[in-house]
Amino acid sequence: QVQLVESGGRLVQAGGSLRLSCAASGRTFSNYDMGWFRQAPGKEREFVAAISRSGGRTYHADSVKGRFTISRDNAKNTVYLQMNNLNAEDTAVYVCAADRNVGLEIRPVAYEYWGQGTQVTVSS
Repeated sequence: QVQLVESGGRLVQAGGSLRLSCAASGRTFSNYDMGWFRQAPGKEREFVAAISRSGGRTYHADSVKGRFTISRDNAKNTVYLQMNNLNAEDTAVYVCAADRNVGLEIRPVAYEYWGQGTQVTVSS
């Protein structure tokens, strides 16, 4: 199994930038495909971005394409989400997820392991 811990969430003004981190431990990090999701109060969990084991392939949701970028550093057992030009609609708890054989997957049910999340609040 793998344990995931997110960090970097905070209050930020609209138009600002933020980088979230997800640190993994427990098993070989490079064996896991990774994804970022977000959930606002009263809303369903929403796919944000996904990245393959080596980092060679990525996929971003239309709502964040051109503003957010997912990346990973397997030497540091960490996946990142760089968020630029933030707006109030980006306010949510952001969680990372891992699975050994999911690929670039947008469905939450496809991921086996989940972090606890980090709060991102964008003021307008």
